[in-house]
Amino acid sequence: MSEHAETVLPPRLRAGDTVRVVAPARSRAMIMEHDNTRWIDERFATMGLTLTFGAHVDEDDRFRSGSIEHRVADLHAAFADPSVAGIVTVIGGFNSNELLPHLDFDLIAANPKVFCGYSDITALQNAILARTGLVTYSGPHWSSWGMRDHFEPTGDWFRAAVMADTPIAVEPSQAWTDDTWFMDQDARTPVANEGWWSLRPGHASGRIVGGNLSTLHLLQGTAYMPSLDGALLFLEDDFESDAAHVARNLTSLLQLPDADGVTGLVIGRFQDSSGVTRAALDEIVARQPALRGKPVLAGVDFGHTSPLLTLPIGGAAELTVAADDGGATLTLTRH
Repeated sequence: MSEHAETVLPPRLRAGDTVRVVAPARSRAMIMEHDNTRWIDERFATMGLTLTFGAHVDEDDRFRSGSIEHRVADLHAAFADPSVAGIVTVIGGFNSNELLPHLDFDLIAANPKVFCGYSDITALQNAILARTGLVTYSGPHWSSWGMRDHFEPTGDWFRAAVMADTPIAVEPSQAWTDDTWFMDQDARTPVANEGWWSLRPGHASGRIVGGNLSTLHLLQGTAYMPSLDGALLFLEDDFESDAAHVARNLTSLLQLPDADGVTGLVIGRFQDSSGVTRAALDEIVARQPALRGKPVLAGVDFGHTSPLLTLPIGGAAELTVAADDGGATLTLTRH
């Protein structure tokens, strides 16, 4: 398959379906050091979805993950099993890109199904898009569903993305959180959302490419990087990336030969400890020739804060940004 493969839509999830949990990055053993599975189990049961787990999700080495062989085996088994309708990742990490040379993309293409996760899982999602055309979903991990309070609208956005076919008119959340909720479910302080940041006005539509910027950067120059021609980029990063790192990674991405074909940019919310401000983003965007005359919207509810929007990677988006914070509209579709 080539990176220009025709878009393939996975069947939507329905009540009664089975979802397989896999750990292509970090191990479930790490997550279970703080057991929040009560809320995970309740929420999936409410959706009518049954969870099963890959054989090696608890393997835990010095990198807090399993062997390449076993992580690949669990992913292949999930796609190959006809009883499995969807696949959700345990959590992110640092090493999903190790799996790419070992993946059977023909197997994945022949068994299209919902595949959801975010952060380090960006490497798998964009590689699958490049090699098969399959739409995957940048959205909550299995572990994300363990957040007791202030979880919605994360679940609503997930259900809208993977259990329905109607376009999603995205609205800013009322509030957001940036905390270690998984360690202490009682120490939570929601922050009122000031709304989106309209960095550059304009209108654009295109195929959604992106996810975590630092992880997407790892695919450049490989056979797993999707085309940017006609892409509406959705990018976010975590607390480890300050403004200088964001600037150079975005610059590198937008210096790719097909980057002039990017139609616009949507930026997720940064964690407070990253120090990435609106002023910094405004200057970063101003330095990008590939973004001149194209809409740029920031502060959107995806990334490493909560709530978390579910994005169809390889799906379509339409963006309109008015001048001077005059408002913006953002619509997502699977096709």
